[in-house]
Amino acid sequence: MALRRWIILFIFALSAGLNAQIEEAELDKLIQETLSTFDVPGISVGILKDNQIVYANGHGVRSLENNRPMDPNTLVGVASNSKGFTCFALAMMVDAGKLNWDDKVRKHIPEFQMQDPHVTEAFTVRDLVTHRSGLSLGAGDLMFFPEGSDFTVDDVIANVKHLKPESSFRSKFRYNNNMYIIAGEVLKRVSGMSWEEFIETKIMKPVGMLNSKASYNRVTDKSNIIDAHTRTEGKVIKIPHDWSPLANPAGGIMSNVRDMLTWAQFLMNDAVTADGTRLLDKDLFHELWQLQTPLNVRAGDWYNSNFRGYGLGWFVTDVKGGHKQVYHTGGLLGTVTQFTMIPDLNLAIAVLTNQMNGSAFNTITNTIKDSYLGYENRNWLKNYGGRNARYIKYNDSIKAAVYTQVDKLKGSSKLPKPNQITGTFNDAWFGNILISHDGKNYKIKCERSSQLVGELLPYNATTYVAKWNNRSFDADVFVKFTFDKDGKAQSATMEYIAPITDFSFDFGDLELKRID
Repeated sequence: MALRRWIILFIFALSAGLNAQIEEAELDKLIQETLSTFDVPGISVGILKDNQIVYANGHGVRSLENNRPMDPNTLVGVASNSKGFTCFALAMMVDAGKLNWDDKVRKHIPEFQMQDPHVTEAFTVRDLVTHRSGLSLGAGDLMFFPEGSDFTVDDVIANVKHLKPESSFRSKFRYNNNMYIIAGEVLKRVSGMSWEEFIETKIMKPVGMLNSKASYNRVTDKSNIIDAHTRTEGKVIKIPHDWSPLANPAGGIMSNVRDMLTWAQFLMNDAVTADGTRLLDKDLFHELWQLQTPLNVRAGDWYNSNFRGYGLGWFVTDVKGGHKQVYHTGGLLGTVTQFTMIPDLNLAIAVLTNQMNGSAFNTITNTIKDSYLGYENRNWLKNYGGRNARYIKYNDSIKAAVYTQVDKLKGSSKLPKPNQITGTFNDAWFGNILISHDGKNYKIKCERSSQLVGELLPYNATTYVAKWNNRSFDADVFVKFTFDKDGKAQSATMEYIAPITDFSFDFGDLELKRID
């Protein structure tokens, strides 16, 4: 009897530890400290536990321009958290008998081609959404990023055949947005509806996400919406919203923490809405959260995870004691978000921010998650705060050293003459890049991407620095020229100056050839 009583008490204590909610005042304090530590203007946070919203608050301001307060109804671009919606929509088409996950892409988009003919014929709808194409991280993202390019979905479909693989097909996880753009086109062709219309009418409306929209340009009431912000040359500033509608299936949704928790409640209720309507067959829904592409778990993982990988629109892992965690993050220029579910604890956490610093959402999510998993306070604020400060300092030092070298070369007689490097250089998928000289300075202009305009500054005899006029990009790159025997540049490649550069500035995949 004593042993049985001890076991019961142990189980009760364990259960209490797993369901202990962080105190609201403690969480409020943490979020305020997170704002200041990572220089984030505004954060909204929501927690769903046992089908109840136990926390939904905004902190800080929506915009440094108007200082209006962030609240749980403030709309934020959830970015790549949109990918779960795209896969849910495709699964609905599977449920309707109009699609199969293992259909060849060419069945629905006959003009689709990859560089390797074998891969072209083998490529499935499942491959589109599981980041195993063989292409490099962010390959082709310059077709939609930053906003202001003239590429269309037809261009994306036509151009992926020019993207050079980094690895063999299905062998590695490499995150890719353009495959989601193509997946959105599959949805359009099999459903007869645009991706945006399908998401809003077939998912958001029945689920009850009444304040969310599938795209920034579909938000008609912008009275409670964030401005984007980023750290630019040592200071956080407001920047324009930046996301091309072309890439909506990869990251276009606008939502708030209340609606995202409604989405979480629906998902953790096995895809059944509040009024009892099932939107997706139970087995098909279950498949969305199964591993498709494995990822490594590092030694000494913070949550003692045994596995990690990507499902259909979701990252999946296990945390302390084998609890399955389904999650995703998202990033736009000036915005990052995180959405986390632990279904067997009936727990969901949404963190939406208006500044490009993932350390902020990790600090908050991990602290909340730890309180329900029974971890002692691990002081994520201090952990991430220190790392963030060191990372910024490291990146700033790299950029400073580069521009010190640039300053030293001003007026040097050992540099190529303008006629050696000016001209038009073409990449097969990105189009033309124009390099000109006005008698004093070099200019660089990407013909199909209106915002990618800047100075070209000498770094050494063969390498220049593209310094973009829009300093909020924080994406300056080396331009490395190859010269012929007469000293005229015939080709060029590009390389990030600092690792902080967003991977969607996909300059590293360009192979530029002189065409005039």
